[in-house]
Amino acid sequence: MARRAGGDVQTCTPRTPLDFGLRVLTYPFRYLAWLISTLRRAIRKSPDYVLFLLEDDLPALPDPPLPRWQRLFSKPRLSLKELGDRFDLIAREPRTAGVVLHLRPVPMSMATLQDLRDLISRLRAKGKRVVAWAPFYTNETYYLACACDEILLMPAGSIQPLGFASTGMFLADALSRFGIEADFVQVSPYKSAADVLTKSKMSDELREQIRWLLDSQHKELAGAIARSRGVSEPDAKALIDSSPYSDDDARAKHIVDGVVSEEDLPNHLASSSRVQISAWPQAERTLRRPAPTLGRGKYVAILRIEGTIIDGRSGRLPIKPPIDIPIIGDLRAGDLTVVQLARQVAADKRAAAAVLYVNSRGGSATASEAMRQALDQINSLKPLVVVMGPVAASGGYWVATPGRWIVARPGTLTGSIGVLSGKLVTGGLWEKLHAHRETIVFGKHAGMSSDDNAYSKEERQIVKAEIDRIYGLFLDVVARARGMTREEVHPIAAGRVWTGAQALERRLVDELGGLDSGVRKARALAGLTEGAPVREVRGPRRFISPQGSEGAAGYIGWLFQSVALLNRAPALALMNYLPDDAI
Repeated sequence: MARRAGGDVQTCTPRTPLDFGLRVLTYPFRYLAWLISTLRRAIRKSPDYVLFLLEDDLPALPDPPLPRWQRLFSKPRLSLKELGDRFDLIAREPRTAGVVLHLRPVPMSMATLQDLRDLISRLRAKGKRVVAWAPFYTNETYYLACACDEILLMPAGSIQPLGFASTGMFLADALSRFGIEADFVQVSPYKSAADVLTKSKMSDELREQIRWLLDSQHKELAGAIARSRGVSEPDAKALIDSSPYSDDDARAKHIVDGVVSEEDLPNHLASSSRVQISAWPQAERTLRRPAPTLGRGKYVAILRIEGTIIDGRSGRLPIKPPIDIPIIGDLRAGDLTVVQLARQVAADKRAAAAVLYVNSRGGSATASEAMRQALDQINSLKPLVVVMGPVAASGGYWVATPGRWIVARPGTLTGSIGVLSGKLVTGGLWEKLHAHRETIVFGKHAGMSSDDNAYSKEERQIVKAEIDRIYGLFLDVVARARGMTREEVHPIAAGRVWTGAQALERRLVDELGGLDSGVRKARALAGLTEGAPVREVRGPRRFISPQGSEGAAGYIGWLFQSVALLNRAPALALMNYLPDDAI
């Protein structure tokens, strides 16, 4: 058992009787240490406000432990779960009035921002005041600030242009100049994952899809502004269209509640005398924690599927690349790893329910199906609830179908129920480089995946038949899971992407919410109490029926795996990379 500093997030591997015996023997000492710590914290003066600087994107769950050598190059990020645990400690402290959020412009998905807004609303509901302060507000930070009690702006600051835009890049002409061609077969024009490589301009179907996604997000932003500023939704949309605003205009038009320097925050927040504002590391020493427990009994297990779904083992790049490269720079969720994890949870009698967190655009159809079958085994034995993160689309939706209940944020991108397959053709590139290759083939179709030439007419028919077969399987999986017919699923499938709010209307999800909503539902389905523990499962100490070998390490191996995902997978359940995650 390991507990991360600064929160109640726990991770666990299967326990032995010896593990439990040691916990029982050490419990009196742990309880005594907690009692002494509580007395010390009660004596110390607690700050009036706790300051949190939000300058990085926040993952939903704590980062998995890194090998020791990788810790030299990166440090664990603060997760939404850990931030929520910190807010809970503040909520239980009567001496602390609230929280100040120092907001910096960080691209976050709409779903992540909605998770943050939910944490803020929960803290406010417990009687704490939440104040937003920023040197200037971007689209993301202003949307987040609208969930707070008060919005403050630095003198000389501004409200930057509000609204949504998505830019697509299409590389077909550029690639042809280098002798490269992308040859893909897609189930419908809405399945546009390969459009960036195969098209010279945006298709009508992709344009239509982006419009309905951005329209949904625009309505969400306007609604948040209307509720925060006490205006009608049409007036909120007019406020968006009239941006940007200077500090004076923002205050005059009640877009912010005050213009205050950060140095003057203690005076501004004081009701009578100057208040004390402390950052979390200092405030943590004064906040009292709940008593330790033996950690025995039923619990809710959390699993995660994050990143591109691949055939093989999960993994991540040893060092984060300087720029975000789709597919190549993604995390990897491998079926060998996820299946072992699912089998462990299914066999664990103490895991009364399970919550699967999905943040994936999809990937290999075969890996997605292998994961689905293992997750279905969990659901046949105990309730499985699926919680969607910023993206749970294509293969990411496929693996969500075993859930008895699916939860998504209004801004989650989901759906993209469809399949495509193809390859990058580089024969022309080698000709331009005056490099000569020769391939000898035995077997009529043995060279189908070769990057020398595009598919022949016959090969294209073979690929199309495989796409249609797997798409039919995908439709059947969704239809059974959602209590619909294939005919009802198809009009909302064929690669179409939806926001969580739109997916709820189309019966693809069951509830709008986040991880806390999923945990509550899992507890209810399993008949557990509200205080039943929640633990993320990391995997068995010994793999169950291990297969395959470790993947190539480093950037070069990662690149080769990424190209293989495009060129050698029989079919891909992969969502397009438009529109951008960030609003």
